[in-house]
Amino acid sequence: MDQGALTDRFTLHPVTGVEQGKRYEAIRAHALDFALWLDENVPDSREKSLAITHLEEVVFWSNASVARN
Repeated sequence: MDQGALTDRFTLHPVTGVEQGKRYEAIRAHALDFALWLDENVPDSREKSLAITHLEEVVFWSNASVARN
């Protein structure tokens, strides 16, 4: 991996405009809706906990995509 790619991965990417902020808000809102649905419709279990954790990862990586690209 080159230094530019590593620098990009580990550098803060501040919000650069209103549209970018709206994308972050939309990502979180959709993930929250799904998390609430899962909480109401899926039995409490290790699997449910993992699903919620992976949904958090979805938000993280989606936000990273918006920030980096």
